[in-house]
Amino acid sequence: MSSSVLVTGGAGYVGSQAADALLRAGHRVVVLDSLLTGHRAAVPEGAHFVELDLADDGGVESLFAGEHFDAVMHFAARSLVPESMREPFLYLGDNVANAVVLLRAAVRHGVGRFVLSSTANLFGEPTRIPIDESEPLVPGSPYGESKLVIERMLHWCERIHGLRFAALRYFNAAGADPGGARGEDHSPETHLIPIVLEVALGKRQNVTVFGDDYDTPDGTCVRDYIHVEDLASAHVRALGALEDKSLALNLGSGRGYSVLEVIETARRITGHPIPLVPGERRAGDPATLVADPGRAQRELGWKTRHSDLETIIESAWRWHQVHPLGYDG
Repeated sequence: MSSSVLVTGGAGYVGSQAADALLRAGHRVVVLDSLLTGHRAAVPEGAHFVELDLADDGGVESLFAGEHFDAVMHFAARSLVPESMREPFLYLGDNVANAVVLLRAAVRHGVGRFVLSSTANLFGEPTRIPIDESEPLVPGSPYGESKLVIERMLHWCERIHGLRFAALRYFNAAGADPGGARGEDHSPETHLIPIVLEVALGKRQNVTVFGDDYDTPDGTCVRDYIHVEDLASAHVRALGALEDKSLALNLGSGRGYSVLEVIETARRITGHPIPLVPGERRAGDPATLVADPGRAQRELGWKTRHSDLETIIESAWRWHQVHPLGYDG
């Protein structure tokens, strides 16, 4: 069934890919983005673009008053875990306050479905690996805490106003659009795979490995990487699954890769030596985060198609070679 969907943060890395997937599925898409960290060039052709900050309460209200939306996909947020450990109120303030503005407008104007881009950082130091949805929610940073607060807001919006929601707690988004139109471009860049590829492009001299004494097979952090196209597919499927219930789902591949495994795979694909230097552990970094995607597979009829490490890095490398300066280049 075709819907009119507002995608906040739809000029960002995951949001733009989700907007494209929605368009391919036949939905009408309006992208809202302040372009503080997003890129106008990432917004897919066919989406109507509105440059607006969610902190602008009046602007958000005017948008909802002038448009009909069946659903909202909410990606817009500050999302850097290390920064949130240095500037907690920036996250506990902006992310939460902006979500209040958005949810208030959505409820006021009768939006029936809401899909939240949540995070695996809700799980902090998990008690077991892989992580399923029964794992206690103990966020590992103020960023994770802000997402948990928004999930609780959604709980009350459903209970009081009947707003059905999906909270999609995904792990490490990675890779690039298989069609080559969109990739990962942050300033500053903090994610491992694009940093490693920047070394291969000659934009950095080396990659810093933050900690080599974790309780993992090679001492470096282990993460579950999920291809951005697989994430986008899950968001579209979640939208269709909200006819009669709300969902909280972990999205991942179910396979973890260490920092050293990522670097070695990138060396093989790029043909570059990619030197590394040791660094201190970063606050808020757990040793291992790997998802149990079983519930998402069952509830959504979804599975990953592009999330093996080779495919992720190959797709990212193709995009970075064509866009060595990101979208601005």
